[in-house]
Amino acid sequence: MAKTPVLTPRADDFPRWYQDLITKAELADNGPVRGTMVIRPYGYGLWERMQQDMDARIKETGAQNAYFPLLIPQSYLAREADHVDGFAPELAVVTHGGGKELEEPAVVRPTSEMIINASFSKWVQSYRDLPLLINQWGNVVRWELRPRLFLRTTEFLWQEGHTAHATYEEARDFAARIQRQVYADFMENTLAMDVVLGRKTVKERFAGAINTLTLEGMMGDGKALQLGTSHELGQNFAKAFNTRFLSKEGTQELVWQTSWGSTTRMIGALVMMHGDDDGLRIPPRLAAVQAVVLAVKGDDAVLAKVREIGDRLKAAGVRVHVDDRTDTPFGRRAVDWELKGVPVRIEVGPRDLESGTAMLTRRIPGGKEPVAIDSLAGLLPAVLEEGQALLLRQSRERRESRTAQVSTIDEAVEVTTAGGWARIPWADLGAEGEAKLAGHAVTVRCLVAEDGSVPESEDAPGNVAVVARAY
Repeated sequence: MAKTPVLTPRADDFPRWYQDLITKAELADNGPVRGTMVIRPYGYGLWERMQQDMDARIKETGAQNAYFPLLIPQSYLAREADHVDGFAPELAVVTHGGGKELEEPAVVRPTSEMIINASFSKWVQSYRDLPLLINQWGNVVRWELRPRLFLRTTEFLWQEGHTAHATYEEARDFAARIQRQVYADFMENTLAMDVVLGRKTVKERFAGAINTLTLEGMMGDGKALQLGTSHELGQNFAKAFNTRFLSKEGTQELVWQTSWGSTTRMIGALVMMHGDDDGLRIPPRLAAVQAVVLAVKGDDAVLAKVREIGDRLKAAGVRVHVDDRTDTPFGRRAVDWELKGVPVRIEVGPRDLESGTAMLTRRIPGGKEPVAIDSLAGLLPAVLEEGQALLLRQSRERRESRTAQVSTIDEAVEVTTAGGWARIPWADLGAEGEAKLAGHAVTVRCLVAEDGSVPESEDAPGNVAVVARAY
């Protein structure tokens, strides 16, 4: 009889495969309130590693971390009409507290532009106070009608940056720097994710922004996922909160602002971009456990050797876990680590001790081979880097092979319905064509220049629209 697969095969039912993997790799569970999630330790460990890496990059830009309240007075939201309209359907509102009806309802933050700008208006007085560069790690609530773990949940974790500058040019350049130097570099070099950097159309901009820069990734089923955004807010919020500064010339001027964010959605992207029918494949630079050393049997000599190997690998700078739970069958443990996507498994049994070797199993390219135990510490760093590079290469090759150049809306719909992306000249598509695509559940993910760079404006000559079905 054929062995029942641990996961639903991706080719049979990609959404079911995704849900199976989230559950069986112990990343998250559904919360008691519809649309919420419980992030389990293994999933939260991925988020912690992402936080640490990104936080260092954010601080390199000069931004500092702060924390702002979860509850926002409802009156604040009335100050910027476009922003309010954009978030109105997603708002959760608190009307009672302490057993009494509140004098003014409070909104649970869907984003923090309003509450942060209330502080900025007090903190900024002079050009000497600029630029003001603030980042916050926290949670937000956006009432989600069609929830999916990590991808769309009513509450999610994220970082959100907010800055104020003296000039438009400074704000514009800072938003672009975040897109490139923080998000793109992190996603490509740590998460091994191929991303397309572009500019959102007016229809797809963040509510209240004058420009939104985005990073889009292709998932294993060919759909797009927005992985991070950086917004130029212009002076819209400065006007709403009267955030002014005394310039060097002695005049009162409105600040220019940015905001930018990335979320726990990146964990969902990690699953869908790198996962296979056997489970996760965690990029080695991200993995909290880069190598697991497994004792095949509970032999005293074997147990001593796996612990010794663990110590050697730690000394070599490898993040390692020793699995000596020999009261649990070896096959079950091996499948569990396979599901969780640990880059390398080192398996040691009595026969291996006799030959002085261990079985080295690589999760990312697959395959296994016996390796001399004494060579493991010197070999593993290169093996891990090979796996890291392969994941990025595979994600890039997937996108490139499944992206087609088209010239009509019908062709774009055909390509995206078949699980690919399409590129079409923006001059041929335009806002009218964008609306027609929306009728087929296809969106303009971003605009790029002919050479693939981020265009300076929406109507720059030669702009190309990247269109796809998306999560």
